[in-house]
Amino acid sequence: QLQLVESGGGLVQPGGSLRLSCAASGFTLDYYAIGWFRQAPGKEREFVAAINWSGDSTYYADSVKGRFTISRDNAKKTVYLQMNSLKPEDTANYYCAATKSYGGIAASPHMYNYWGQGTQVTVSS
Repeated sequence: QLQLVESGGGLVQPGGSLRLSCAASGFTLDYYAIGWFRQAPGKEREFVAAINWSGDSTYYADSVKGRFTISRDNAKKTVYLQMNSLKPEDTANYYCAATKSYGGIAASPHMYNYWGQGTQVTVSS
């Protein structure tokens, strides 16, 4: 069974940092692009960042560009989202998702087949 499990969320003050992890089980991450999405209460799920299967191509939402960094370690079957300079508006439940891809990356959640359960990030003083 293919599973993705997010971890690393929590409560952090504005300006602080968190690193989220997305661990895969039941499959290897080879040839899977990974995306991070987030959803705040009362809002639609939105794209945050994505990385292709080999890790040499990344894409970010404008709202997080320059603050967040996505990376992956296929040997550990884990994708990371380093979040710096966090703002209250970054508060949301963060999800990772996987889609089979031989090179490209996607920003639309409809392109992803496998989803984790999410990890909550709260940015507040």
